[in-house]
Amino acid sequence: MEGIQNAMESVLSQVYDDLEYIIIDGASTDGTVHIIRETKKKYPDADIKVICEKDDGIYDAMNKGLKIAKGEVIGLLNSDDVYTDNLVLKKVATVFTNPAIKCCYGDLVYVDKNDVNKIVRYWKSCEYKDGLFVKGWAPPHPTFLVRRAIYEKYGIFDLDYKLAADFEIMARFLGRYHIASKYIPKVLVKMRLGGATNRNLFNVIKQNLEIYRAGKKNNFRISLIALIFKKSINRITQFYIKPRKEA
Repeated sequence: MEGIQNAMESVLSQVYDDLEYIIIDGASTDGTVHIIRETKKKYPDADIKVICEKDDGIYDAMNKGLKIAKGEVIGLLNSDDVYTDNLVLKKVATVFTNPAIKCCYGDLVYVDKNDVNKIVRYWKSCEYKDGLFVKGWAPPHPTFLVRRAIYEKYGIFDLDYKLAADFEIMARFLGRYHIASKYIPKVLVKMRLGGATNRNLFNVIKQNLEIYRAGKKNNFRISLIALIFKKSINRITQFYIKPRKEA
């Protein structure tokens, strides 16, 4: 439950005023709603909307937020994630001053569940090039911000994918429709370890099968063998490469 408070404070402390914050809670009963309400009180001037009702999983919750969002650019942050500092959204807003850019993304670090300052893995991304999704590549989804008009034009999350709907939608936007993107070579988000996909081997296999299916849906073929090999190598590498310290 501490995660949601950290996530809220990382958003609400951003040095960027034109911010709409939508929180989707799946009718939780573990005290999360109380924390949301108490944290919200600390920011009386912030534009915060809270939706608390049953949903059909994380991607359904994200779709609810997408449908009611009014902002020009939308970012999606999980309850256990935090922005690395209070200038992240200001950096992102600068990128979107170029009207040709339709989405942007950056790097991400996985951190210890109990200590967000203890880096465990570093997910370094890169500029998008055609062919990357065939190798199972994708940007770190919590760093992926998109103009609302793109969701309106090309659709929201496909709920047929339970573990890889984020991969599918990024493959759809970048790989299929080739929207103009910008890579920000900085760590934008800290993600606590312990996500649903990595909880057991069954989920890892299921996610890989969904990624394969997402490729077919978006008109490119992914080799399952290459996907598993590439992701395994990337994951091992993430434990040894450290993010560069900013000046």
